[in-house]
Amino acid sequence: MKAIIQRVMNASVSVNEEVVSSIGRGALVLVGITSTDNTKDMEYIARKILSIKLFDDENEKKWKRSIVDCDFEVLCVSQFTLYNTWKGNKPDFHLAMPSENSKVFYENFIEMLKCQYKPEKVKDGVFGAYMQVSLQNDGPVTLELESPAHIEKTSKKVKSAPVKLTEDAGDDTNR
Repeated sequence: MKAIIQRVMNASVSVNEEVVSSIGRGALVLVGITSTDNTKDMEYIARKILSIKLFDDENEKKWKRSIVDCDFEVLCVSQFTLYNTWKGNKPDFHLAMPSENSKVFYENFIEMLKCQYKPEKVKDGVFGAYMQVSLQNDGPVTLELESPAHIEKTSKKVKSAPVKLTEDAGDDTNR
């Protein structure tokens, strides 16, 4: 499971030019779900979103307060494109959890955030809809968060190999 967390002054989600959800100060969170995610991944991401020190304290010391500490809001947007791979120049999303399963998983994730915080402070977009997301960044601060289980799985698959550059390294016509 993956989350892109953006510290915001405000954010909103619109569908068909109608605002369906909005927040004031807090975090806009883009949420990616992969086919191997489970409840432990969900718990980890929810806990981290609420506890990461994104904000200054009353003495303007950086990175001292969380969303919960500040009583700020969270706006989550499901985004399967976070689990893309590449086939040449075309994105491929086969690592993302299929829509029918991810909808239930995402809804459970939103409920978990609401249970761990204040339900009225947790908002979300419309799952599966074509959305327009508007935000006013604060900083900007953008952080990527990934559940340890997924990091572990991908690090086992990735092997480092020396890279040899050739004259045609920039030519992708044969790929």
